[in-house]
Amino acid sequence: MRPERYNPKEAEPKWQAVWAERDLFRTRNDDPRPTYYVLEMFPYPSGRIHMGHVRNYAMGDVVARYKRARGFNVLHPMGWDAFGMPAENAAMQNRVHPAVWTYQNIDTMRGQLKSMGLSLDWSREIATCDPAYYRHQQAMFLDFLKAGLVDRKQAKVNWDPVDHTVLANEQVIDGRGWRSGALVEQRELTQWFFKITDVAQDLVDALDGLERWPEKVRLMQRNWIGRSEGLLVRFALESSTTPAGERDLEIYTTRPDTLFGAKFLALAPDHPLARAAAERNPELAAFIEECKRVGTAQEAIDRAEKLGFDTGIRAVHPFDPSWTLPVYVANFILMEYGTGAIFGCPAHDQRDLDFVNRYGLGNTPVVCPPDIDPAAFVITDTAYDGDGRMINSRFLDGLTIAEAKEEVARRLTAQALGNAPVAERKVNFRLRDWGISRQRYWGCPIPIIHCAECGVVPVPHDQLPVVLPEDVSFDQPGNPLDRHPTWKNVPCPSCSGPARRETDTMDTFVDSSWYFARFTDPTLTDRPTDPQVVDRWLPVDQYIGGIEHAILHLLYSRFFTRAMHKTGHAGLDEPFAGLFTQGMVVHETYKASDGAWVQPAEVRFETDGGTRRAFHVKTNAPVEIGSIEKMSKSKKNTVDPDDIIASYGADTARWFMLSDSPPERDVIWTEEGVQGAWRFVQRVWRLVLEIADQPGEAGAGPESETALSVRKAAHRALAAIEEDVERLRFNRCVAHLYELANTLQAGVTEARSGADAAGLGAALREAATIFVRLLAPMMPHLAEECWEVLGGEGLVAQAAWPVVDRDLLVENTITLPVQVNGKKRGDITVPRDADQAAVEAAVRDLDAVQRAIEGRPIRKIIVVPQRIVNVVA
Repeated sequence: MRPERYNPKEAEPKWQAVWAERDLFRTRNDDPRPTYYVLEMFPYPSGRIHMGHVRNYAMGDVVARYKRARGFNVLHPMGWDAFGMPAENAAMQNRVHPAVWTYQNIDTMRGQLKSMGLSLDWSREIATCDPAYYRHQQAMFLDFLKAGLVDRKQAKVNWDPVDHTVLANEQVIDGRGWRSGALVEQRELTQWFFKITDVAQDLVDALDGLERWPEKVRLMQRNWIGRSEGLLVRFALESSTTPAGERDLEIYTTRPDTLFGAKFLALAPDHPLARAAAERNPELAAFIEECKRVGTAQEAIDRAEKLGFDTGIRAVHPFDPSWTLPVYVANFILMEYGTGAIFGCPAHDQRDLDFVNRYGLGNTPVVCPPDIDPAAFVITDTAYDGDGRMINSRFLDGLTIAEAKEEVARRLTAQALGNAPVAERKVNFRLRDWGISRQRYWGCPIPIIHCAECGVVPVPHDQLPVVLPEDVSFDQPGNPLDRHPTWKNVPCPSCSGPARRETDTMDTFVDSSWYFARFTDPTLTDRPTDPQVVDRWLPVDQYIGGIEHAILHLLYSRFFTRAMHKTGHAGLDEPFAGLFTQGMVVHETYKASDGAWVQPAEVRFETDGGTRRAFHVKTNAPVEIGSIEKMSKSKKNTVDPDDIIASYGADTARWFMLSDSPPERDVIWTEEGVQGAWRFVQRVWRLVLEIADQPGEAGAGPESETALSVRKAAHRALAAIEEDVERLRFNRCVAHLYELANTLQAGVTEARSGADAAGLGAALREAATIFVRLLAPMMPHLAEECWEVLGGEGLVAQAAWPVVDRDLLVENTITLPVQVNGKKRGDITVPRDADQAAVEAAVRDLDAVQRAIEGRPIRKIIVVPQRIVNVVA
């Protein structure tokens, strides 16, 4: 006896056990079928999965299940991005070892992901904190070092005073550490770097080939790499004003056309000339120290108030020896970009304008917008950075910007200053080398030993992995590896003398820059990858994750794959062929009268006269309904996936996440939406039960119009869903299934009346088997239950994708618009193969045509086949 209501609490664990018992989703590298690699960005094991995970992994699972049904050997693995500061913070707060905290969270989250029914190959599970993983990362670091892709140098870095570690520029958000939220500081430290700048040009050029990436992401990477073509210009200095008789200063500019608008030169606080001047000027030295309190990230510097200090040094304009410019030290100039010095043209650069307005240096417009009188063009508080013609620029006046750039370059490259040209053409990049040194414990140890006699010595490959010590203390801030009494003290591999280990660990973005390659053969012990296997699986066919990783993770992974290619670990450069960035999951926020955030589960609602009010479940006190925002623990507007799965089942959660909005947009989580998805689950179950009991066989008699319409609807949905899954338009797939369910329900209703019971029953069962296979990637547990009810062979998870009958996609009739004397008057529906005479007859009989011609004779009827009919009267 089949139950009238579908029970996910029974069905979902049952089918998950069947899939696991049959090892259904294990991928074999020797499978001869064509490969398809679908991967969602692996999670950080923070404790529990959230609804964003549900959405992300549901999308990937639809693709994986669909591609398996289409005959592909699908790789769909899962792992854990397991190193990082939160584990150390938890160790300090809860007095638990980071490894214990991390692996407990992994166990919890693994169970949660399994409860979603994801078709993952758990045999390939990896955790980046496992020495079996990071030993290979250490080996590749040494290979990169040998290949010249690693550097060690002193550099100005972002220092997080709370986490006590270095942050990459990309990890500084609005001047604050991305994890701690603390205001970052500048420090000079000796750091390890990956030389990503060596491949900057290739990283830019290859973006054009990533056709299946969102244009927004490609643009973000292009801007971050920041390729620019400009001039390296040497300004003569009045040596009498310089600290030690310096005679020139190099600046890099992309706007040499604006040289006649120059009002000052500015140095980065750590420019050698600034430091030299500060040795004689305590006030300047103090200003430079103040500048160090702003991080090194361009974004933080751009947001800071523009401050400067006049050094007293004077520079000579390259086109006029009688024109000198003041040289400032300014807090908005980066030593790492260009030469660490700029000339300021305030009329056409907002930062420069803010600066001169503060210090009263004035501005001279040198580019005039089109259609504006140059004599009337004035700049006050807003710089003009648009197109136009040159003004106030002597021999450049009247030229376009492009023409002026070329003329300045031609003249300055021909001039000499001392024994060298005044200028040279140069390509510059905003991208800086990737600093990977982090002053923390819970990360991959850098496999280097420092010896007083031998210097920097790589750890021999046969001594890898360098494993983190377990007996560490987190009772004070800073890196426990520095304080460990024995771990860092080792003999030198070269001279056997006393030496010490490198105590910095690697940036966790190193861990996530190659995991996708390790997934292709994670059991290898003697090397990080098998290049032949990597080259068969990579690039990842479909990668899915958040837009927030557009630079941090995706750019680093592109560099790392190139480095693996250079060192023989892979045979390709690009890791991800297709990229999809899904929207966030958002929810209303709720506040109590005291301003405290309230969780959705603690809120009940009442509607009075169309007004929706919220109250606390326990206290019945009014609750303020706030804005819809990204789900976050801080604002307590989160929904626990376990609660949803326990109440409605995993399929309901998956269905709602796929159906609510286009996947690239944010999805608003609502209880009403979830209940709607749950009602559809029950509707599908009842519908399949009824169709399974329909009598009759295909071909038992002539096919009725209703039976044919049911079959057509099924094949139309099949064709549409194929197209939409390929384009990741999951919400449209859901819409097609709703539409097909409506058609099936109408067919069942007619079948109940007894009309054409035999033919219609067969058509309904055929359509239902198609429906269930279309449903399976999205609601796999419900689909298995329905497949079993319909008598399907084996498991629907193993069933082949249905084949579209293209003949059923062709409509027998066609609707044509009818125009009278060029104005549309109506439509006619005629057989698709109707001849000219039949179409003309239908047009003449159309009441709208008769009214339009008002008794006049029809002179001509022009039929454009299957498009339009024109009547001339």
